[in-house]
Amino acid sequence: MSATSPLKLILASASPRRTELLSAAGLPHRVVVAQVTEHEDATTDPREMVLHNAQLKARAVAQNFPSAIVLGADTTVALGDRALNKPANLEESRTMLRALSGQTHTVHTGICLICRDLGLEELHDITAWVRFRDLSEADIIKYQGLVNTLDKAGAYGIQEGREIIIDDYQRPISTIMGLPVEFVLERLNALGLRTRISA
Repeated sequence: MSATSPLKLILASASPRRTELLSAAGLPHRVVVAQVTEHEDATTDPREMVLHNAQLKARAVAQNFPSAIVLGADTTVALGDRALNKPANLEESRTMLRALSGQTHTVHTGICLICRDLGLEELHDITAWVRFRDLSEADIIKYQGLVNTLDKAGAYGIQEGREIIIDDYQRPISTIMGLPVEFVLERLNALGLRTRISA
């Protein structure tokens, strides 16, 4: 592979939000979902968990696409040192939202960039804070009626209905949505790879 040959970018994630963020940033890519079992033990350090899962996904896909840049990502919500992963049911979702009520918590996203042919493998933990409003039971029920809380870490997504639950948050919003795309662009530019990515 020459230093100027075009490169493909592969997102090793099934998340529609991540692919939307990459598309909005003008990064052509394809999606290849990693066939792996993610580590989601709530007692694990949240930072270690997202880094492990991002790397697991990226490495699994990179095995089959050694000449591509593979981007793995994983996100969780942490209240203190406790991870709040996707709730199993609506009652657990309500419990999570009650715990977050009136609190400031951290969103951790692990990012892994791999290109086997270039000898590239990077792992980063990007964090942002989110402060919740004091939620009433009516607020929680209203939010659950608006948003599918079962497919989101911490039982919420900042891109929908945030006026009900969120008081303030650290910018950029992409970090909290699950892919800090500004950081990804920075790294690709720093590595001299951004201009080589083609559709």
